[in-house]
Amino acid sequence: MKKILLLSDTHSFLDDKILKYVDQADEVWHAGDIGDLDVTDEIKKRKPLRGVYGNIDDDKARMEFPLHNRFYCEEVAVLITHIGGYPGKYNPAIRPILQQNPPKLFICGHSHILKVQFDKTLNLLHMNPGAAGIHGFHQVRTMLRFEIEGAKIQALEIIEIEKRI
Repeated sequence: MKKILLLSDTHSFLDDKILKYVDQADEVWHAGDIGDLDVTDEIKKRKPLRGVYGNIDDDKARMEFPLHNRFYCEEVAVLITHIGGYPGKYNPAIRPILQQNPPKLFICGHSHILKVQFDKTLNLLHMNPGAAGIHGFHQVRTMLRFEIEGAKIQALEIIEIEKRI
């Protein structure tokens, strides 16, 4: 079993409130718009990290992280990208990838809107953790945590950190 912390859109911001949850996870996944790589460097000191770059990320982030990250966690096929859309409104750039070989778990960020939705057509679970950083239009900083055990995605929890400053 793996305990996953899923975050996105940190926009160069990392604080002790996020790190508290990093320390409780087995792995951290970042769905892009990292900002300064000090964010991911600090997370990597504490836990294994998987991630993708986002539209605000510079060349350094794009050299370290891929646009799409496809992997297995236990028996769950996972695909992470930054700008992915959501069921019924997927980004045209990702739609053929999802249709040809759908993962069991599709993760994206970008919107700053926390959303978890099952796509019946592609038989996949879509997650967007919202935004953990303080830049953007969102009012509450959010993340997701969950467990993967074998082929099961379970114990999903929404983490609302606080109104952003």
